[in-house]
Amino acid sequence: MILCFIEIRDGKIKKSSLETLVAGRRAAEALGFPAEAVLVGSAPEGAAAEIGAAGAAKIHHLQNPALTDYSSQGFALAVEGLVRETAARAVFFPATAMGRDLAPRLAARLGVPLASDCTAVSVSGGRLVFTRPIFAGKALLTLALPAGPAIATLRPNVFPLDAEPGPEAEVVPHAVAIPEGAVAGKVAEILSESGAAIDVAEADIVVAGGRAMKGPEGFARLSDLAAVLPRAAVGASRTAVDAGWIGHSHQVGQTGKTVSPNLYFAFGISGAIQHLAGMSSSKVVVAVNKDPEAPIFKVADYGIVADLFQVVPALIAEIKALGS
Repeated sequence: MILCFIEIRDGKIKKSSLETLVAGRRAAEALGFPAEAVLVGSAPEGAAAEIGAAGAAKIHHLQNPALTDYSSQGFALAVEGLVRETAARAVFFPATAMGRDLAPRLAARLGVPLASDCTAVSVSGGRLVFTRPIFAGKALLTLALPAGPAIATLRPNVFPLDAEPGPEAEVVPHAVAIPEGAVAGKVAEILSESGAAIDVAEADIVVAGGRAMKGPEGFARLSDLAAVLPRAAVGASRTAVDAGWIGHSHQVGQTGKTVSPNLYFAFGISGAIQHLAGMSSSKVVVAVNKDPEAPIFKVADYGIVADLFQVVPALIAEIKALGS
């Protein structure tokens, strides 16, 4: 079987987890066995129906009081036990902050390699084959892992959800034993950014700004634009984050988050390789920059050579007019 990790954040299942499950189910079907979900800690109401709709017939619910809050040590120990018990062929994680932290720790405990930030999963000759971007998105690497189980993280917004829901999944509880002292670190407090409704890595539309935003006030205008768009979030280049104009959770790029939205707006972003590495898999890119020679225009589907402080208000007004 293929096990797919289900991430819970703020009492809800993350959309990227369901996308991972869909990808796992399709790969498992090609191999002739099932894909099943792994849920650690507290389960939100309606989880069985939501996970079943994504294609898992069974949910392995790993339970222990020490797993109430996320712990990379505790979660890795719990998932490792399930992998060994079920002899799973592979374990898929969403390439979120939690998935990127947990997957390599699990791979290390199992002594197997890891395929990270994958944008495609296929089956060839009875083996799982993964595709991932390399060299800042300039090339794609296709690989089959030499040892099993195969551990992989899958990029959000790349694997579409199925349109038709499936039956409710069966929940199989597992009491997990956590040895004394196995979990050295504990979550003391979770600080959520005010007004952050959608993670930039999971947004369908990303409205991103760079150095040309000139300050926090410029990003406030981008927030106004994101507010009138469906499932939109504000992103930023590293220079804007380093300047303190917006929080690090919004950073898109090689040292930030990797995004794959349906639509990516790049306002005042020059297009440095570091930034392109984080957004090159966007479906449609719209760039707005006063410099007609800006590298961002080479990857943009649509380019506007203009002052972004004139373009943003015009876009907001036009979108509001369309919705009225």
